[in-house]
Amino acid sequence: MSRMSTQHNAFGARDTLKVGGTSYTYYRLSALEKAGVAPNLHRLPFSIRVLLEAVLRSRDGFAVTDEDIARLGKWNAAAPVPVELPFKPARVVLQDFTGVPLLVDLAAMRSAVQRLGGNPLRINPLVPVDLVIDHSVQVDHFGTVDALTRNVKLEFERNLERYEFLRWGQNAFHGLRVVPPATGIVHQVNLEYLAQGVMDKDGLAFPDTLVGTDSHTTMINGLGVVGWGVGGIEAEAVMLGQPLYIVTPKVVGVRLSGRLREGVTATDLVLTVTQLLRKHGVVDKFVEFYGPAVATLGIADRATIANMAPEYGATIGFFPVDELTLDYLRRTGRGADRVALVERYYKEQGLFREEASAPEFTEHLEFDLGTVEPSLAGPKRPQDRVPLAAMKTNFRKALTAPVKERGFGLPSDDTARRAPVAGTSDAIGNGAVVIAAITSCTNTSNPSVLVGAGLLAKKALERGLRVAPHVKTSLAPGSRVVTEYLREAGLLPSLEALGFGLVGYGCTTCIGNSGPLPEPVADAITKHNLVASAVLSGNRNFEGRVHPLVKANYLASPPLVVAYALAGTVDIDFESEPIGQGKDGQPVYLRDIWPSSAEVNETVQRSITPAMFERTYGEVFAGSPEWQAIAIHRGGAGESLYHWKAESTYIQEPPFFVGLQTTPPPLQPIHGARVLALLGDSVTTDHISPAGDIALGTPAAQYLEEHGVKKPDFNSYGARRGNDRVMVRGTFSNIRLKNLMVPGVEGGVTMHYGASGGAGEQMSIFDAAERYHKEGVPLVVIAGKEYGTGSSRDWAAKGTLLLGVRAVIAQSYERIHRANLVGMGVLPLEFREGESAETHQLTGRERLDVEGVGEQIQPRQEVRVVVTREDGSRHEFHVRARLDTPVDVHYFKHGGILQAVLRQLLAQGG
Repeated sequence: MSRMSTQHNAFGARDTLKVGGTSYTYYRLSALEKAGVAPNLHRLPFSIRVLLEAVLRSRDGFAVTDEDIARLGKWNAAAPVPVELPFKPARVVLQDFTGVPLLVDLAAMRSAVQRLGGNPLRINPLVPVDLVIDHSVQVDHFGTVDALTRNVKLEFERNLERYEFLRWGQNAFHGLRVVPPATGIVHQVNLEYLAQGVMDKDGLAFPDTLVGTDSHTTMINGLGVVGWGVGGIEAEAVMLGQPLYIVTPKVVGVRLSGRLREGVTATDLVLTVTQLLRKHGVVDKFVEFYGPAVATLGIADRATIANMAPEYGATIGFFPVDELTLDYLRRTGRGADRVALVERYYKEQGLFREEASAPEFTEHLEFDLGTVEPSLAGPKRPQDRVPLAAMKTNFRKALTAPVKERGFGLPSDDTARRAPVAGTSDAIGNGAVVIAAITSCTNTSNPSVLVGAGLLAKKALERGLRVAPHVKTSLAPGSRVVTEYLREAGLLPSLEALGFGLVGYGCTTCIGNSGPLPEPVADAITKHNLVASAVLSGNRNFEGRVHPLVKANYLASPPLVVAYALAGTVDIDFESEPIGQGKDGQPVYLRDIWPSSAEVNETVQRSITPAMFERTYGEVFAGSPEWQAIAIHRGGAGESLYHWKAESTYIQEPPFFVGLQTTPPPLQPIHGARVLALLGDSVTTDHISPAGDIALGTPAAQYLEEHGVKKPDFNSYGARRGNDRVMVRGTFSNIRLKNLMVPGVEGGVTMHYGASGGAGEQMSIFDAAERYHKEGVPLVVIAGKEYGTGSSRDWAAKGTLLLGVRAVIAQSYERIHRANLVGMGVLPLEFREGESAETHQLTGRERLDVEGVGEQIQPRQEVRVVVTREDGSRHEFHVRARLDTPVDVHYFKHGGILQAVLRQLLAQGG
């Protein structure tokens, strides 16, 4: 059977590949080597080879040219030329927190095109898109046999409007598939099912590549798939056929050697790798793993390491396709034909990792797996690894360390304080574990650590150990396959007996959907100002993210999550102190119940079968009866236009395209700007746009109350991302945000300074922004290093824009957030090396002019900032505009990516 395609034949690269009885068209990379375009093809990192294939295949002479192919083909390992690379990924994956606002934008673009007389159906995905509803389930109920059922019921009640909208989108947009709730987390569904290894479109075979609207899209790098997280704004542009422009990356090669020691888990490995790479500095770089130890790491272990690429700062953490990849595809039920295509294609293209493979890298690091020790990370950042043996010492030091050193700043007299928990004989102190969550993402794709947790639970029960009543326990797997193999192994009952029963399938505690603490526990924490703790098997532990009352958050392997739940506190030395007292009255130590590697491996091997994956994903898009019962919304012009409902508190037409003109207004300098917030280092997207609880008394809460929504129905900021009215009020509202303009105060507050200056008035950031808007005053935000780290949260940029912020001036930016700011038309500016708000004595009371922002602005151009202080004195300094490429400049001139795309479609007769 022939399935040939009629594509271009640049450099004579088009050829035919026969696999079984099927013929495919493909683009031979070896043709580039033969033509001298890629003279050292076999020495290129595998990740660069995959990008090279994508550029070659996408060549159209306009967006992607022969020059682009030649530039990448001659990639210089020692010093890659920093030119922009047009990359067209094969597909896009979304989760619902970011997917809903993305579809809202697409629906709004259709409305705008209709108003401007164009064809709204031109707004449609041009690449396959999968949206997995995984971020909406919350842990309201736990520790009971019906917790899963009750949480899912609440999920549907809270999110009915959102789910109706998604059902509409699934039908209105061609090429969009929606994985219904209670199925799994996007990354694990991607790893176990969505990823194909090789794509096949109209007979054309090419590598599976993607971008996703979640930072941890990089988990798929463990399967040899090049992909990373982008903002929803960039993802929309990719969906609409636009290339994703990236600066040609440097590639850091990490040579792995040795073997993990007994008792060491994949989680310990990834926390150690994260610390190593963050210290080395891999931001905006590719990381590719090679060396003899790669063959000892199964796909689940590789995926665990790849998942946390955002935490170590890399764009990707890549493991090339090899024999273990093929074995994983077989074991997850991908089918013999698919595996045969993947094997043949990757070997034919020189993309298959062999033991003798020796790519050249920009930088090299050595890492011996044998040096890894049991570890956690925290209490506030994922890169701050803490050896298990040092946990007690580390926590106690953090209690009294200054807040600016990521401590809690307690007086030494307050560290031993304890508080009774009403209704129990329990008392808790600083370090009490009030949340112990085996949660989705980093670890629940990895059977070894989940089976390890189950075996530890089983051994603990046999010794008579129980979890303290103040600990909120939960098990939220990333896939229904997890519960199948835990049940097959006979371990699920043991986990349930300790309170780790199923609460949902999806992203829960790690995203802030940990749900309420029991009231007596919450009261004890608040009344006695305790530094309570959470231990979770996720990848994010930033302040205010897991739960507003929990200040110390530690990332740990699932077995350690169970262990700390049994101990009830992080203020313990597991080596010298017992985890509890057994039923025989004797002390039980962690070493007494820790499962051996042999036990774990034997259980994994006998408990997991391909049939489990085939059953789980056989009808993955059908969903539950509750999902199927949701009515499909009928919009205007059939289903092509969404009918916006003014009374909705979940879905509103955003203002980005209202009043859009076909020609953008000329760029203007920024004059007379006020500082909305003066921020320090490591301000995350959680600080800028929280995903969790909407607290009473905040502007967002006031808006919801004014629209008849009561506190139990507030849901979360993440679930409200389809409503810009809520989200702009939530911007910079994180309870742990520290605006240095208001010293000693945490939360979304600032100082408003009137036309005449003066002492100023303290108020919420939203209220100040509204007042400045009425006064016609533009705004800026000033920040320190690593601004915008964390999740790929487009609302951190959207909310910034809607508050009236024209520019951000920071010492450095996280990759995705910088791109998102540009994508929303907010100018990211960067202090010169060694300069900061402090060196320029900025207090937030000044007026600022940003000169040089006009039609002639160039990539990475320096612009002048003129500061007028309260006494009338002036100070000047220069900053760099982080418009890194000509494409960034183009988008910025249009006021954002989507405005540029929309105008382009209209110009083409859209």
